[in-house]
Amino acid sequence: MISTLTNPLLPNSLSWKSIAIAWCLHVFSALANADDSLWNHLTSPDQFAEMRGMSAEFENVGDRRLLQATLPKINLPTGETQRQAPRGIGWISLPPPEAGWNLTRSRHVRAKVRNTGLKPAETTLWVVSSHGWAAVGGAATLEPNQTATLECDLRQTYPDGTPRIDPSKISEIRIMVQRTDSANLEISNLVAAGTANPWVRPSGRMDVPDMELREPVAGKRVRYQLPGDPESEIYSVLYLPPNWKPGNLYPVIAEFPGNLFFNARACWSTGRPEQCQMGYGITSGRDAIWISLPFVDQPNGTIAESGFGSNRGQDTVSHTRKMMDHILSQWGGDRENVYLCGFSRGSIACGYIGLANEEIAELWKGIIGCQHYDGSNWRESNMEDAVLRAPRFRGQAIFQVDNSQEKYQPVVDATNPSVDWTWVPSKLGYHATAMFLDDRPAMVTLRQWFQDLNRN
Repeated sequence: MISTLTNPLLPNSLSWKSIAIAWCLHVFSALANADDSLWNHLTSPDQFAEMRGMSAEFENVGDRRLLQATLPKINLPTGETQRQAPRGIGWISLPPPEAGWNLTRSRHVRAKVRNTGLKPAETTLWVVSSHGWAAVGGAATLEPNQTATLECDLRQTYPDGTPRIDPSKISEIRIMVQRTDSANLEISNLVAAGTANPWVRPSGRMDVPDMELREPVAGKRVRYQLPGDPESEIYSVLYLPPNWKPGNLYPVIAEFPGNLFFNARACWSTGRPEQCQMGYGITSGRDAIWISLPFVDQPNGTIAESGFGSNRGQDTVSHTRKMMDHILSQWGGDRENVYLCGFSRGSIACGYIGLANEEIAELWKGIIGCQHYDGSNWRESNMEDAVLRAPRFRGQAIFQVDNSQEKYQPVVDATNPSVDWTWVPSKLGYHATAMFLDDRPAMVTLRQWFQDLNRN
């Protein structure tokens, strides 16, 4: 039996045992809150992973740590001009500590944000996963002097139940402001909050390899530039399969990324080639070379995160042709088995860029498009011109994921009748490429399509 001592000065219902328990809970709660602070490993903005168009400084006010962030002037996505619809954007990316953030038992990441500027600020807190997974975000449009707590649900799923991120693999936490030409924000209390059951990895889920800064080698995905282009910021991302050997021939999948677009309720897309993942999912990372291609802003020597690139996309056409010729001649690409794929903007580019002229169009044996296609009436791509480009395709088959055959029937009608078209729904229910990394029926069909086409 455990006896309980009581204090005559306290109510009879309270005991030293209950006081001790309450005190322990208080201490443990305080420690938990301290441990959940997610930026204690950072002491200065020099340690941030990236600052795009913004400046920031840490500040201590009493027992609170604040991050004062400023967007001093309009900052546009690369490849976009103010003559187009201006979408001022800026962000601060916080890297994880060396051991990573332990978020596998957490439910949310939260931060308190106050608009200290003079204009409304559309603000988003993002938790960004690595290995080709996406991100979860919490957003609010803050009026001047308004404060809100932004919250990211680490267990958020796409409509079909597919997890949006793997909380054990977080590459950054990002604070973003959009659609304004200036902003001032005060961020505090960046913490993990709430508990969840231990993270369980979905069966069969693939991880896209991270891009590495190294020479190409079998089984690695690396930042890659055309020889003679070392000073440019224009790069592709090259993946050689684990069984790659010099002198052998391998099918090649070239992929264009989606447009830069960030909306916590709709899409996370950086517009850069390292975000591509369709090619890895189509091949399961085996037996094929995968090259993720940029859209090119040639005059500025940068990647066009928005739009088709400079010279109405013709500079992207030229760069793509050069890169593909290089991959085929230097890395064992099989000229008889070359495929083009893309998501959203990248899918539109399968026709707009990939069929821009006879020279580049002759490359492709097959095309895989996902969620949009040439003729979508986006930027320079319209249906009338898409119909003129369509006959240039001399390959065998086109595979469409989450696209309407009815909408693109004019393109189908203009394509050589011998071309075989396949139309499948992914059932993901979201503007993302997560469906390519699992074994859902649409992907099983696509992978079999790819294997069968390689044999013909």
